[in-house]
Amino acid sequence: MTEPDPADADIEEVNPESQAATRNLVFAAAERLFAVHGFQKVSVRDITAEAGVNLASVNYHFGSKDALLLEIFRRRTAELNRARARILHEATDKHQGHPPVRAILEALIGPPVRWLDPNGERLISLQFIIRSRSEGTEEMRAALRHDVSHLRRFADALLAARPELAPEDVYWRLHFVLGMLHNNRFAEFDRLHTLSEGLTREEDFEGLVKRMVDFAEAGFLR
Repeated sequence: MTEPDPADADIEEVNPESQAATRNLVFAAAERLFAVHGFQKVSVRDITAEAGVNLASVNYHFGSKDALLLEIFRRRTAELNRARARILHEATDKHQGHPPVRAILEALIGPPVRWLDPNGERLISLQFIIRSRSEGTEEMRAALRHDVSHLRRFADALLAARPELAPEDVYWRLHFVLGMLHNNRFAEFDRLHTLSEGLTREEDFEGLVKRMVDFAEAGFLR
């Protein structure tokens, strides 16, 4: 029989409130480090040092580094998609069950763009989600490829709003809108600033949402 790890024993002895606090510290530190430095460059030791907790805390509370990554991914994408669903639901109620294309696109585009605001509280979370698309674990990549439940409501709403379009055209146009969303990162903004010789600025995030919705809406009007 193997002897128990003293570090694990130390963790188990704390009360539930302390365990919850430690778990939250690990979660927040990991999200911040992964978002800034990338998934591969951050070690378990980096996470626990940043959080100021026992080295065994990641495995004790989450099982592994990959499991921690997956939990952050699931929580943040769920929060983002709940925000989108809420806005779409409000638009549906406002328009008696038949929201127009613009309202549907505002619900889809608005939340992630507003999360980009460096003065807000969600930038790190969005940076983490963006990294997930290129650096995520196989489980995260599989979810991105196959879990479309959060997009189904938008596809259905757009199909209902533009019944004269062939369904395949609606799906393609939604795909192009998502591509525009996924390309909105600060590196691309910097490149745009250079190209425009300083004419473009993204500090007005409500203005940025409007520009993006204007562009996306035009794609559904013919």
